[in-house]
Amino acid sequence: MTRTLRFILGDQLSRSISSLDGLDKDADVVLIAEVMEEALYVRHHKRKIAFLFSAMRHFAEALRAEGVTVDYRRLDEEDGARDFTTALSDAIARHQPEQVIVTEPGEYRVLAMMRDWAETMPVPVLIREDSRFICPPDIFARWAERQKSGLTMEYFYREMRRRTGLLMEGDKPVGGAWNFDAENRKPLPARMDLPARPAFAPDAVSEDVLRLVEARFGEHFGSLADFAYPVTAEDAERALDWFIENALPLYGDYQDAMRQGAPLLFHSNLSALINAGLLDPLDCCRRAEAAFRAGAAPLNAVEGFIRQIIGWREYVRGVYWLKMPGYGELNALEARRELPWFFWSAETEMNCLAQAIGETRDHAYAHHIQRLMVIGNFALLAGLDPRQVQEWYLVVYHDAYEWVEMPNVVGMILHADGGYLASKPYAASGAYIDRMSDYCRGCRYDVKAKAGPDACPFNYLYWDFIARHRERFARNHRMGVVLKNYERMSAERKAEIESDAARFLGALR
Repeated sequence: MTRTLRFILGDQLSRSISSLDGLDKDADVVLIAEVMEEALYVRHHKRKIAFLFSAMRHFAEALRAEGVTVDYRRLDEEDGARDFTTALSDAIARHQPEQVIVTEPGEYRVLAMMRDWAETMPVPVLIREDSRFICPPDIFARWAERQKSGLTMEYFYREMRRRTGLLMEGDKPVGGAWNFDAENRKPLPARMDLPARPAFAPDAVSEDVLRLVEARFGEHFGSLADFAYPVTAEDAERALDWFIENALPLYGDYQDAMRQGAPLLFHSNLSALINAGLLDPLDCCRRAEAAFRAGAAPLNAVEGFIRQIIGWREYVRGVYWLKMPGYGELNALEARRELPWFFWSAETEMNCLAQAIGETRDHAYAHHIQRLMVIGNFALLAGLDPRQVQEWYLVVYHDAYEWVEMPNVVGMILHADGGYLASKPYAASGAYIDRMSDYCRGCRYDVKAKAGPDACPFNYLYWDFIARHRERFARNHRMGVVLKNYERMSAERKAEIESDAARFLGALR
């Protein structure tokens, strides 16, 4: 008889995952299942499905190689399970375990499933904490309770620095400052060469998965062409090594920059590997810190990389669990506009959007400024429906899970939580995109023009957004200067903004 059935989900591909603690290779079985419901609850990008299924199969192979008994259920098997609950119930019937052990999931809906299993399955179901994160939800909740004037990520980040000891000298931050973001906003020089990245050619396992995904999910968004992403822990480590040696030294300076035809620049592209469990987030931070202390990477780059992981990543997860359920339903700005079709086709005359969405379609990836200040900025200014925008972000990116996607969209991108996560909306005109990219040079719109059919739509949409919400923003001290600038405009200029915005938004399909 099997003593323990250990159920591993597709984003828990870590040998150190808590559900494998105490594994008895002679008496326990590990269950891993590809289930249709998880591929279809939103119509995930083909590349994301392929990445996860291949990574799951390789993880199962690695466990078997060390003598672990693995019950792996493939999607294309005749008796394959449609959902997690069926997969677990069938496995219990097959193996007759004394108990089931799982690690808490990243999404509220799956946690609800697990809690139901604990009530309805014929054997005890133990739910363990996900120890891959630095700040458990209960610790975050206690921190949040102590904040007297709202949550501020910067203060949370400092707590995480103290907790981990990263970039610390005693109780002081290395370099005398906690945050070097002001040094990380340089536009990319036109003639700067980019480092050649390693490719991870699909092996037989991945090729089999690619055929399966194309056959079963061929109508989903995205492309599988030139799939060359790591799917094993070993290749993930190689990708991390490459980043630290070749890209991290310039990551800080140019992390906000954008270049047409160059989606990665100096970014790590490690987020999907971290979120799926192939890399340990704290280890990534320590490796980057070691590069700084060895003189191989500057402080602004290393601090910026670490802040994204132990600061922002942990912060949005804390907000997600603190505000669920219901966080995804918030719509403080009462945005109702339907998602335009070009979010799926990338066919728009706004070149910045065409580039960012096109790269998303082709790679299931765009870096954080493309997501926030190009695509997200447009969604905010145009008043796109938060539920539709959330689903789009969850569909299209290979690192997207609800715990990270929802707070970023609801709080950071759309200000739909009224300023709970971010105290001011991240809105900008075309000038920001022009300063940080070369997109505007190839655009049919004129980024310097403020009005008329040839003007960059971001220019008048920005002021139209301010005008629509000026009563709400009047209560936000961080919006005071912007509101004063709007109020100084003539009646004619305000009418021109309203007219241009109505014409453009009315033509969206």
